[in-house]
Amino acid sequence: MGREIWKPGNMLYPLPAVMVSCARPDERANIITVAWTGTICTNPAMVSVSIKPERYSYHIIRETGEFAVNLTTKDLAWAADYCGVRSGREADKFQETRLTAEPAAHVQAPLIAESPVNIECRVKEVLELGSHHMFVSEVLSVDVDERYLDEKGRLRLNDAELMVYSHGSYYSLGRELGSFGFSVRKKPASKKGQRKNKR
Repeated sequence: MGREIWKPGNMLYPLPAVMVSCARPDERANIITVAWTGTICTNPAMVSVSIKPERYSYHIIRETGEFAVNLTTKDLAWAADYCGVRSGREADKFQETRLTAEPAAHVQAPLIAESPVNIECRVKEVLELGSHHMFVSEVLSVDVDERYLDEKGRLRLNDAELMVYSHGSYYSLGRELGSFGFSVRKKPASKKGQRKNKR
């Protein structure tokens, strides 16, 4: 079997399908679903979202300089798709999806209460790249649903059945294949070997 060479395109999959909430003062809040998003720096913590200038939310974020990234789950799949295909010019997305707008700690944009993790962001720079403009943003805080904390306060985010977008479809994350560094981690000694060492 050979391989075909295609023209340049966005084929980096899967991607997180996040709901980005934003709001102008004294106007109803809006939600846009974004897949062109990612982590860009650890210290300071920074993320990016890339949005077409013709989208309704683009101008809200450009004017206010802030937004919130809300992670999505299997249970939020319908709402995430709706917020990606309907314009905030025409619909009150919080009302239509029955999502709960919750006050944020550092930004005026509301958080989506049903999301397991909300990331409050302030825009530092806008890169006008072409079809999409990238909002390079600093993370101001991370809001975590306590339902996903274990008895020691550790976040069990993968228990939330996070959702990703891949080549036109949404998927729920499934079976764990290994944790970070598993390829070089030393394997524990077998019980048989441990018994021999005690003799």
